[in-house]
Amino acid sequence: MRRCNLFYILFFVFLLCTNSISCFAKEKIESFDGKGYVGTLPDLTRNYEPQETKQQEPEIVQSKDFNSESELKPVPRDNPTFVNIILKSDKTSQYVNDLNEFIPMLESIYDLIEDEKNVQIFNAKVFYFNKSVDFFRDKYINRPESHFVSYKKLMDLSLHARSIALLRTEAAKYNPYLAYGSSGYIYNPNNVTEQLGFLKTEIEQTILILKESN
Repeated sequence: MRRCNLFYILFFVFLLCTNSISCFAKEKIESFDGKGYVGTLPDLTRNYEPQETKQQEPEIVQSKDFNSESELKPVPRDNPTFVNIILKSDKTSQYVNDLNEFIPMLESIYDLIEDEKNVQIFNAKVFYFNKSVDFFRDKYINRPESHFVSYKKLMDLSLHARSIALLRTEAAKYNPYLAYGSSGYIYNPNNVTEQLGFLKTEIEQTILILKESN
């Protein structure tokens, strides 16, 4: 009977201890719920040294000297496209542009006379010049520009150049058969040379008038 009572007492004490331990564990877990890790973390910044950012200096490129003659290109004033677009057409009329196209033609004919080139080359240059003048005449004949000195000078020069080209052609054709008498004097080489000199002077004057019209 005494052993039975002792058994019940020990069993009751065991239940009390078990219940106390369960309550303590549950209370411990609930106190940390939602708080994450509650231990001590190591100091990660103790041996860390921040790296300095190096600033890169801007690269300086030396600019070209645009006042140098080697950096400047000549202005193509004899190019109609440049005259129309760069210099603007409101400052330079189409008539002046057309005049500018005759300047290199006349300079070329002048050089042919100066260098005493053969009849075929001379006549070819004059033929092209005359055709250009014919087109120029038809374009401005009924316009105020037809009264300009430059217009009239081109018309006169075209007739003169045409007559000299014909003279040189006939002289080259008939020279072998002429004795240069009264009727053949016109084809005399000296006379042909003299007429070419007159034409060269007139070309020079016309070029000057055309340039002054700009």
